[in-house]
Amino acid sequence: MDDQSLLQFPCDFPIKIMGASDGDLRMLALDLVRRHAPDLDEAQVHVRDSRAGRYQSVTVVVRARDREQLDAIYRELSNHPQIILVL
Repeated sequence: MDDQSLLQFPCDFPIKIMGASDGDLRMLALDLVRRHAPDLDEAQVHVRDSRAGRYQSVTVVVRARDREQLDAIYRELSNHPQIILVL
């Protein structure tokens, strides 16, 4: 089986993080992502509220250097109790 990725590294890779809007999801997402991507540019972070305002999504575009870095970011985000979904 060929384990080649469709991604060419390094690349800009968007990650969408969703959670309840009652906390500071943006700051939480930045803190967690920066553990693995310390060079994260805050201009590449976008926040949207759900229509009813109960949820928020934070899209973070990281400059990914390899698959392992992306996997580590997804694990970190997915394991946090305040984060509902990571895409």
